[in-house]
Amino acid sequence: MNVLLIGSGGREHALAWKIAASPVLSTLYCVPGNPGIASVAECVALDPGDHEAIVSFCQQKSIDFVVVGPEAPLVAGIADDLRAARIPVFGPSKAAARLEGSKGFTKDLCAQFDIPTGKYQRFTQTEAAKAYIRQEGVPIVVKADGLAAGKGVVVAFELQEALDAVDACFDGAFGGAGAEVVVEEYLEGEEASFFCLCDGKTALPFGTAQDHKRVGDGDTGANTGGMGAYSPAPVMTQAIIDLTMRDLIDPTMRGMAAIGAPFSGVLFAGLMITSHGPKLIEYNTRFGDPETQVLMLRLKDDLLLLLKAAADGALDQMSVRWNSDPALTVVMAAKGYPAAPEKGSVIRGVEAAGDDENVEIFHAGTADKNGELIANGGRVLNITATGKTVQEAQKAAYAAIAKIDWPEGFYRHDIGWRAIERERAL
Repeated sequence: MNVLLIGSGGREHALAWKIAASPVLSTLYCVPGNPGIASVAECVALDPGDHEAIVSFCQQKSIDFVVVGPEAPLVAGIADDLRAARIPVFGPSKAAARLEGSKGFTKDLCAQFDIPTGKYQRFTQTEAAKAYIRQEGVPIVVKADGLAAGKGVVVAFELQEALDAVDACFDGAFGGAGAEVVVEEYLEGEEASFFCLCDGKTALPFGTAQDHKRVGDGDTGANTGGMGAYSPAPVMTQAIIDLTMRDLIDPTMRGMAAIGAPFSGVLFAGLMITSHGPKLIEYNTRFGDPETQVLMLRLKDDLLLLLKAAADGALDQMSVRWNSDPALTVVMAAKGYPAAPEKGSVIRGVEAAGDDENVEIFHAGTADKNGELIANGGRVLNITATGKTVQEAQKAAYAAIAKIDWPEGFYRHDIGWRAIERERAL
């Protein structure tokens, strides 16, 4: 198969790395890619938002299959445009991608089909939202309804923080994403990420992970797109997975079909495991970042065949096998992230850091400038490792980081702490 992968981040590097290992692959292209992806794919300087150019490229290069990495093209309907041109694609339709594109849509779906989640209200007016927050009290969660690159969510423990979050949304801090605000109940418990490959009818469980959203050690500071992750998530026992499938995933699949938007692609459930069982925090309609990086290191099977089966409606014939060893990734970010990351600094020592056979370095926000690797984003590198235990994987990842010469970068020092505490308690 000739395959086109769309995206340029650490998630896409991990997907490209795994797809490149498939024996059924002929040529792998990536739009637009990054210097790390360029080691396993041919990068093409096209805009993922230019659907016409993407379709034209696929026709010129006889692309057999397209894999869409990021959420923005999916929400904009790139999968529909590819299907209209009879190009097979892994990813949901624009109608189905509303599960990520609108938090209010997802909350309404949960209410309609009795899917466990926190109670909520939707608002388009500042004062109405603030009145509801005062009525409910804190802690409370304020979310921009649309896509905000992981930054449109405030978990407020102080009343003023919640009110300020409403103002930020309606004052345009998140662009059009904040034109509507969802205010929802704060859920107590342990967070986990759960993935399913879907083909419109069948949902096939596809791994668990936990990520670290806060920028600082000890889960402190601002929310980010994720500062690290590990897989599997210890809290996601088989019993919890079974409950999640029965109470959340299956009714979501039935509900989306019932409203005329059957879901095909990857369904990523952000869960809170509460004392009353799993509840939905939010859905994403693409692979997680940085969760994908750890899932790809553990996946035994041919990723390309699994994604193609999802696109072809044939997941009922597939199964997924995992390496039992856990994997862990640490995000190296540019100083100033998540508010205003500093770009352009030179990064050295990445090749040496990847010498360990248990370590893979995935590029997330890098560029090549005059033959030197430079920081070109907020989250820049994903230092990813496996081990017999989470603690062993953590040790390997931080040993690799020690070989990287990048004074302008920073990272958390405690990725995996929750799982390591569990290991020590055994």
